[in-house]
Amino acid sequence: MPAIFITGGTGYMGKRLIKILLLKGYPVKALVRAGSERKLPPGCDFVIADPFDEKTFAAAIPAQSIFVQLLGVPHPGPRKKELFKTVDLASVKTAVKAAHQAGVAHFIYVSVAQMPTKIMRDYQLCRAQGEESIKEKGLHYTFIRPWYVIGPGHYWPLLMTPFFPILEMIPSTSKTAKALRLVSLKQMLHALLFAIENPAAANSVLEIEQIRKF
Repeated sequence: MPAIFITGGTGYMGKRLIKILLLKGYPVKALVRAGSERKLPPGCDFVIADPFDEKTFAAAIPAQSIFVQLLGVPHPGPRKKELFKTVDLASVKTAVKAAHQAGVAHFIYVSVAQMPTKIMRDYQLCRAQGEESIKEKGLHYTFIRPWYVIGPGHYWPLLMTPFFPILEMIPSTSKTAKALRLVSLKQMLHALLFAIENPAAANSVLEIEQIRKF
């Protein structure tokens, strides 16, 4: 089974994905800062490094591994514009350099839906730039583009779900309402697992409608 190298492994999706991968027998290594290794699921290998300096971890990435980039600002919101640049975008650019040097087989990136809305435009732009940096390096990639992921601590958007069918029927709001559809944490984990277990699907994009089918 191919080795998995993951950033953001102690976060919302990361620690849950690692547990699934370990149960399935994948060798998993996570990039963590000093002290954060205690938050990783038991059995997960790790490298203590700086996610903004590829020199500190490129050599620790197994050749021909699958790189999963989950690192990003927690609870993204409109007021975190600068953090999107200094954390989300900066970290993926560093990850791309390290992955290219290590010769990874597949780069999986959780991006964001590129929809016609100004609500989170800065976040969308940074994630789109992250996608471009991956393409520019010629890495085999899968981009997964949710909008909002429902799960523990992230349930408040469910209050809006009764309004979605109505908004989808109104011509002026239909396109945006469909683009803002929610996905569950379980669906995201299945989408990530699909990308990992189907390397032939590289150089593809999983949009909201595809994610919701998992």
